[in-house]
Amino acid sequence: MREYPAISLREIGYDPWSPAFVADPYPALARLRAGPAAIYDERTEQWLVSRHALVNALLRDRRLGRSYHHVATDAEWGRPDPPADEASFWRLLDIQMIDQEPPDHTRLRRLVSAAFTPRTVERLRPRIDEIATGLVDDARALGEFDLIADLLELLPVAVISELLGIPEADRARLRPWSGDMTLVFELNPSAEDRARAVAAGSEFEAYLRDLARERRRRPTGDLLSELALVAEAGDRLTEDELVGTAILLLNAGHEASVNGAANSWYALFREPAALAALRADHDLLPTAIEELLRFDTPAPMFERWVLQDIDIEGTRIPRGQELALQFAAANRDPNAFARADELVLDRDPNPYLSFGAGIHYCLGAPLAKAEFDIVFRRILERLPRLELVEEPTWKPRFILRGLAALLVRA
Repeated sequence: MREYPAISLREIGYDPWSPAFVADPYPALARLRAGPAAIYDERTEQWLVSRHALVNALLRDRRLGRSYHHVATDAEWGRPDPPADEASFWRLLDIQMIDQEPPDHTRLRRLVSAAFTPRTVERLRPRIDEIATGLVDDARALGEFDLIADLLELLPVAVISELLGIPEADRARLRPWSGDMTLVFELNPSAEDRARAVAAGSEFEAYLRDLARERRRRPTGDLLSELALVAEAGDRLTEDELVGTAILLLNAGHEASVNGAANSWYALFREPAALAALRADHDLLPTAIEELLRFDTPAPMFERWVLQDIDIEGTRIPRGQELALQFAAANRDPNAFARADELVLDRDPNPYLSFGAGIHYCLGAPLAKAEFDIVFRRILERLPRLELVEEPTWKPRFILRGLAALLVRA
């Protein structure tokens, strides 16, 4: 067994609360990856795992779970119950597909998966293209604009809202709710952030519950109507699960998709040769999008609970512990990727982990990649001289890592 030196997370610079780390976590993640296979972080009470082979294997390991509630209560797991004023919020998150395990995960995923298959997404491409082209033209007319607020965040919001059947007049309310709700996904969130998340979750839940009941009375052929009718049957989808599923889809469409697209464009602005190559050959886009999502993932870390004792290269991790799987570190592992710290637009194969792996592989991956492909093509075609106006700042978040703004000139 290979011996590793003792490692101090602070000394190597692994500090998810530091603005400098969030702005460029990769040097610290490389040092983390070079250390022991599993490293305990006392600050979060998690085991950090950063190598590609291990992260990939653990994502598929059924001795781990996104939740432990299917095998134990909080008390049995040695975890405190949520505060009374947060109980309904955490219940709403716990019933979402992403935090369920089989058989409930299997049932929920099956009910919505048809809307996100590659074949279904292909049928959506003309409408996605229509929306994207209009947004690009609107942004071009501004001359100087925020690529995120004025373009990139508008497309996934519009697409997922149309898919679900969210009225256009209500869509501006969705992103603030999503942004506030996902504050609790960060490591050790503050009391203020937890309060903001709970308030947003309550408003979001009430809105979607009312809309789902309206769709049940008067279906309109959208996904929310279809799920509402399933919920009415009572034996396959409860109303709580319907609301939780809708929130999950909207939050994923907002936070992960928007950050992924914006991080990708910022990477291209910092790599002018890659941007020039993409402008010269749009056929590079399919592999370029996969590579950009590898190069600077919007989801640097995902947790898993240890449901049965496991051993990670000689380190025994008992049932009840939590793993923090470092996607960003795994995506830059030189043992999995040649020239791992370089942007290689035609990289193939590209076994990056930004969408996860195993049964929890991101359901919306085909839709997200189609949106990226279409909006990137329209930007390259209609904004051929797009340039960065000023260096952006990163939001103070690591789990959902993204830019506060991206000011550009057409």
